[in-house]
Amino acid sequence: MPLALLLSRICLPAAKMPNTRSARLVRADVNPVVQEVKCESSVSFDVSKPESTASVKRKRVKRELELNGEHPKKQVGIVPDIEDFRYNRTKAVTSSIKVEEKVRVSSVIKAKAPENWEAVLGGIKNMRLSGQAPVDTKGCEKAGSLLPPKERRFAVLISTMMSSQTKDEVTHAAVERLSENGLLDPDAIVRIDEATLANLIKPVGFYQRKAQFIKEASKICLERFGGDIPDSLNELLALRGVGPKMAHLVMSIAWKNTQGICVDTHVHRISNRLGWVFREGTKQKTTTPEQTRMSLEKWLPKDEWEPINPLLGY
Repeated sequence: MPLALLLSRICLPAAKMPNTRSARLVRADVNPVVQEVKCESSVSFDVSKPESTASVKRKRVKRELELNGEHPKKQVGIVPDIEDFRYNRTKAVTSSIKVEEKVRVSSVIKAKAPENWEAVLGGIKNMRLSGQAPVDTKGCEKAGSLLPPKERRFAVLISTMMSSQTKDEVTHAAVERLSENGLLDPDAIVRIDEATLANLIKPVGFYQRKAQFIKEASKICLERFGGDIPDSLNELLALRGVGPKMAHLVMSIAWKNTQGICVDTHVHRISNRLGWVFREGTKQKTTTPEQTRMSLEKWLPKDEWEPINPLLGY
């Protein structure tokens, strides 16, 4: 039957076909076509759905990727522990939500200790007994040694923040100047202007940047800790300018809570020279203090974690 005739019969429902045998056969042949033609309007309506659905899916996938961190939003970085400048880590600065980061306190998988390490460490201890090093009398643990516990903890934090890339004698002298001006107190530091503070701690390394960080840390200590300092690694790491080395040192000295080894450039260099540390899964030397810390903690007994820094870090 011609298509024009079919369409005319479909589009003119008022003109009923006779109920004859031939008419019923025509209707049987026409019905499938009618279904296709009738759905033409719905097809044109549904054509736009795939595009809309695809668009929604793309947006949903994008949001899921962002939430999963595969394409995170760009965040303003902050300067990490200034000790990291030596290891070209300034590009990988941490985000402002630093408090959420977790620091590995100790390695779960223990490694075999280096051969004769006890004899080597004993020899270093004997050598150190023969004379004092600057760290023995002017290290961060000597800061505010005559102050009450709360004030001493703050002095230790400030001394530690100034210590990176700076000789112990220079850091100690800066702490003394702050003490003479009544500035080993978070409230006093918040009230003083940054330029004056920078001049007082000069010539410690990066003194202008450290003055900014010290003022920020002092404000946080006042607002969140009642003038005391944070008592956990992650809260210490939330302070700008405080990296893992500093956080472990402050926890050990100020809170008497050794949770990890404080690895500075000296401990990092000497541990590699002694063949005590390797990058995970390799026999290659470590390239950063953090790699050295994690490697040492896999085999060095915990009672040696605190003294290893002044022993090697002189």
